[in-house]
Amino acid sequence: AGIQVAPPRFLVREECRERWGHYVCDGRRPIREIAEEFPNFDFSEINHDDDVFYSDERETDEHCCDRAVKFLEWLNKRPEKCIAVVTHSSFLRHLFGQFGETLHNDDMDDLQRLAGNCELRSIVLCSHGNKDGKSIDPLMPKSKAPSTVRMGTVFNKEAMGLGDLDMGIGMEQLVEIEEE
Repeated sequence: AGIQVAPPRFLVREECRERWGHYVCDGRRPIREIAEEFPNFDFSEINHDDDVFYSDERETDEHCCDRAVKFLEWLNKRPEKCIAVVTHSSFLRHLFGQFGETLHNDDMDDLQRLAGNCELRSIVLCSHGNKDGKSIDPLMPKSKAPSTVRMGTVFNKEAMGLGDLDMGIGMEQLVEIEEE
């Protein structure tokens, strides 16, 4: 009794991730680990299992803006009419900061303002097609030294009901190692 609607597809893209480099929180774990935790997400368009983009250097504003436009070009080629994009405020700032010069000041300020934590914002994009019908190259890492930081999984043993179970090196041990 009602219309059957297929569940939404969760497609993961590397382009719309947080600005990378310098801060550990802006890196990611290998996709093989993340995919185990999120089995309903489609990681098929991620080209690299390891985080080949993260480095000890902070991604430049210019590169993040270029990456944002690359994502917008990819989005423009999608057949869907309504798409939800889940991303980070810094990425949105780099994306929307490039647009809006012809808008009224209030509208431009609203578009370009920093997104709040968990903010839901609706944007209508008007597509005029892909310029010159050019193909969109996949996001590839620049040739630079890889990061010296490795992303790992941290478990909250209490929240998982595991109590004092020894899971190998835990946060308590990491803190003790760092303090020595």
